[in-house]
Amino acid sequence: MAYTVIMSETFRRWMRALRNRQAQARLAVRLDRVADGNFGDHRSVGQRVSELRINVAQGYRVYYTIRDKTLVILLCGGDKASQQQDIHRAQQMEREL
Repeated sequence: MAYTVIMSETFRRWMRALRNRQAQARLAVRLDRVADGNFGDHRSVGQRVSELRINVAQGYRVYYTIRDKTLVILLCGGDKASQQQDIHRAQQMEREL
């Protein structure tokens, strides 16, 4: 199943700010796979928000929600160190959609 992937402005800013080029490349490949329906290592974090886990460098996380069974909205990103704060921010962003 194919998905349309939309990036929030918060997510875009986070991705552009990443200094680790390897992490940026791995994230780009992972997002292409999500568009093809292959989410890989992911889990629900509650309140209609899920987390993609990207095991490179600091252990990056991408938080997303799915709407209408075909639309993936990338809410925000972070790393393992900021995981709890990022989850709360993503859940708040999802409520505001």
